[in-house]
Parts: sequence; C-alpha cells; structure tokens
Amino acid sequence: MLRRVSLKDYESVSGSALIDEIRSLGENLQGYSVWHINSTIIGGGVAEILSSLVPLMEEAGLTVSWKVLSGSPEFFNTTKQFHNGMHGQPVNVTGEMLESYLATAQKNQHLLTGDADLVVIHDQQPLGLTTFRGENSGRWLWYCHVDPRYAVPSVWYFLAPMIATCDAAVFHLPEYARDLPVLQYFMPPAIDPLSDKNKDVSPAEYEAVLEKLGIDPAGPPIILQVSRFDRLKDPTGVIEAFKLVRKNMACRLILAGGSADDDPEGATVLDEVRALVDGDPDITVLSLDPDANLEINVLQRRADVIVQKSLREGFGLTATEALWKGKPLVATPTGGLAHQVLDGETGLIARTAEEMAKQVERLLINPALGRRLGAAGREHVRQRFILPVYLYNWLRLINLLNGRRNS
Repeated sequence: MLRRVSLKDYESVSGSALIDEIRSLGENLQGYSVWHINSTIIGGGVAEILSSLVPLMEEAGLTVSWKVLSGSPEFFNTTKQFHNGMHGQPVNVTGEMLESYLATAQKNQHLLTGDADLVVIHDQQPLGLTTFRGENSGRWLWYCHVDPRYAVPSVWYFLAPMIATCDAAVFHLPEYARDLPVLQYFMPPAIDPLSDKNKDVSPAEYEAVLEKLGIDPAGPPIILQVSRFDRLKDPTGVIEAFKLVRKNMACRLILAGGSADDDPEGATVLDEVRALVDGDPDITVLSLDPDANLEINVLQRRADVIVQKSLREGFGLTATEALWKGKPLVATPTGGLAHQVLDGETGLIARTAEEMAKQVERLLINPALGRRLGAAGREHVRQRFILPVYLYNWLRLINLLNGRRNS
C-alpha cells in the first residue's frame, strides 16, 4: 500500500541539501526500471519501507514496480523455519518443505514477466525466483534484512546457491558479510519520519488513541516493548525484567505487537505470552492490526522507557522509531541495535533481564538522563536512518551498479 509522499515534504527533516543531492543522483537514472519483490504487502519492516520508498524512487526518476509473492500456509511455515534457521535456531527442514518452497517459486514466476534493469529480491521468501531468471537481462540483487552470521548449515547451504545466481547481495551492516561469490554491499534500513507511525501527533489524536486502547494518559510510568510476537524478541525476558523493576517502584508494562502475513508463528507466541502474563493487572498485551501505525506512534510517545530485548536482530526499526521520538531506550547490543543504541550516548544497553531492570530503574529515577539520551538518539537517527538518507544510499548503489553494467 503506497503512501502519497513527496521529496519536498522531507526538507524540514533532512534539509534541502540532501534532497538536492537525491535529485542530482536521479538525473542519471531517468527511466531506469526497478522491481522490488517481497512476500507481503502489509505487516513487517520490508513492506513498511517499500510503501514509502517506492513513490520516492519514482519521483527521483526511476520506473518502479512492487511485486508480492503469494504462497500457501505450508510455504510460509517453511520460510518461517528458514527465518529461524538464519538466526541460528535449530530447525527441521525436510525434503517436502524444500519441494514446497521451489514449487511456490514456480507458481509465482509470472512475476518475472517482462524485463527490468534491476530486480531486488527481499529476504528468503522470493529467493526461489532466481531459478527462473532465464533470459532476464537486468541485474539481480538479493537484499538480506536479517543478521545471517548465525545461520544453520541446513538453511544457509540451501539458500546460498540461489544467492550466488544474483549479481550482488546487500546486507544491513559490514559485519554481516558472508563468503559468497558475488559483490556485497552494506546499507542499513530506515524509518519514514512522516508516516503515521513516526509523525508528530496532535493532542486530540494522542488522547483518542489512548482512550481506544484503554491506557491511562497520566498513570504510573510505562515500560514498553513494540515488536512482532516472536521468541527472538524475548517477550519472556521483558516480563522478567519488568517484574524486577516493579519490586522497587510502581510501573506498568505494555507488550504491543502486530502480525504479518508471512509469519505463521505469531499467533502461537502471542498465546504463550498471554498465558505467561495470566491476568497480571500491571501487564497489558496488545495484539494490534498490521496497519495500527498511529497506535504504535502514540504508545511510544506515552511510554516513559522503551525496551528492545531481542536475542537476534537484523536491524531493529522499532528501536529506530523509539529514538526518533526522543525516548530513553534500553536494548540488547545485538545486530543493528548495537549501531543505534550507543551506550551512555543515545541509550543504554543490557544483556540480561537483570541488567535491563537496573537500566530501566536508572532511567525512571533520573528523567534528565532519559531526556539527554533521547535527544541524542533522535539526532543519531536523523543523520543516518531516515527515509531520505536511505533513498540517497539506494541511488548511489544503483548508479554504481549501472556504471558497472555499462563499463
């Protein structure tokens, strides 16, 4: 679902100089065609990014299509196993699952009808389409949105040959590089600062959303984690940390998350979290619609401290969102979180539930520290992880790829 956005709208956030550079880079790419292919149109970070990125790419002069792979529950169960395996979790990948994966790619090969200068395959779900690259004359790029360093062999060695048929791979961070026979580039993702999830909200919007969600606008301090209901986000550890904090001061915990069409485990994990909470009056578990962007925005603004206790994280855009709102953030230093939460500068780090509890208490006791960290965190995001910066990085990469193609 594409947003109606314009480059000019972002000048107040990024400055006009960056927007001018974007337009200059786009002059070399007028009519250059790009296909983005992923597995869901709503829910999840990739879909959220594409909804804003695609129209801005078009305004810069490119011809852009966003194509969405369709699949059965069996297919998405398989790709969820791939996802878990990419994060180092033990998985049982059967021959039937691999056959289902490749059969789904075959059913979706109509997505490749025509030609494009650049085909971007996002994550592992549509990677099977590389089997049908055929005579497509464009460059193919695999964009990995997870941290692949801990991938289990059964998953990595199935996917790696398909990655190798691409012309290049993009990872969020240099430390994510793998032993692949293709060019590798590094480009972190970004948030859209003007989207419903990140824009400034009016007092009326703020009050209406809190009333809708049953959240007291002036109650005890709120600790918040926003994430998909996924074991890798460690909701159990967040609850444990909260209970340690509550022993020393009155506070509440909110676990808020949505779902995505390509994540079949979400409902199971949500049930597990609800069972663990078991009617605790100080813990609220909110299962939000995939497009509940304004609700997440308001929850983050209402929170006194935001946490992100991920066990594995490709980048962690929920942390980026929190920093953008100037909120004090405590996070595990895993994956991209370590590049966002600079301990004592833009936030605080914690590796265990006990450490997280101590850091949260520290921020609740010392609001001035939270304000200082929050202000620095917002500026850190503004300079590095907002949509205009991401678009600029994309255009630089495409100009580089186009130059290689024409050389």
